[in-house]
Amino acid sequence: MFDFIRGFVASRQPEYVVIDVGGVGFRIYTSMTSVGACEEGETATFFTYLSVKEDDITLFGFTSPQELDTFKMLLDVSGVGPKLAVSVLSQMTVTDFSMAVASGNHKAISKIKGIGPKTAQRIVLELKDKISSSASAEPDNGTGDISTAGLFGTDPVYDEAVEALMVLGYNQQKARAQVGSVYRAGMTLEQVVKDALAAGR
Repeated sequence: MFDFIRGFVASRQPEYVVIDVGGVGFRIYTSMTSVGACEEGETATFFTYLSVKEDDITLFGFTSPQELDTFKMLLDVSGVGPKLAVSVLSQMTVTDFSMAVASGNHKAISKIKGIGPKTAQRIVLELKDKISSSASAEPDNGTGDISTAGLFGTDPVYDEAVEALMVLGYNQQKARAQVGSVYRAGMTLEQVVKDALAAGR
């Protein structure tokens, strides 16, 4: 029904934002990542998903298409509903989640509040092929928040570059986004850090 909603942020809460579009306030439930990506009073765009149940209609949305795509993938997993999917994206970035699934690291996913070992294993089992095929099909859009960026974590240079940016004052999420936006296989650590710093200016 809604592909996206663009308006100014009237209210920002831990679990949702209210977007004012022409005097109509849309309450959009979202992740902490997306909440942190917008500011009250500023214009924001949320890519949305309308959840319709017999006794409830809820609007979910995210500031990036990649986060929405991951949210939809999680909904395809047996036993994972919208609220749990949002919880996953509040506690792991798309990059980290993609990397965990692609590498079969269900233990990392099981650390998320509300997800037990069995659910974590099921997520990896049911999404690994989807994440891998998505990574091979989608080009890097420069955000660092796509599946291909998550796969970069298998290279020590990627992890070392992230750590280097964190030493320079970046938080982990920002560091991963910057490194993921410039990283290419075969690059040296010095090249990655230099390009990542330049991209962040």
